[in-house]
Amino acid sequence: MTHVVTEDCIRCKYGDCVAVCPVNCFHVGPNMLVIDPDECIDCTLCIPECPSNAIYAEDDLPKEHQDFIAVNAELAKIWPVIFEQPAPLPEAEQWKDVKGKRQFLEK
Repeated sequence: MTHVVTEDCIRCKYGDCVAVCPVNCFHVGPNMLVIDPDECIDCTLCIPECPSNAIYAEDDLPKEHQDFIAVNAELAKIWPVIFEQPAPLPEAEQWKDVKGKRQFLEK
């Protein structure tokens, strides 16, 4: 099992999760973070740290976010690893509770 970042991270990219990750499994894109499923050790530390509630254990992933298993695996192969907590995107607070953001994903 791994953890999955969902569309709730899009246009937020808070990065609190990066600060607590013991194995550097997060990768950073233009407006979202993803988890490398091959690096995640299922420690669960990232889940409560996410202000936008965008991270789920794969077994707890809601049906509407199942496609983000593949999105995380795909983008983790092309986006760089992030080692330090980034500043959230300027519009993060405005977008934090918005649902249905997948059309805004920048690859």
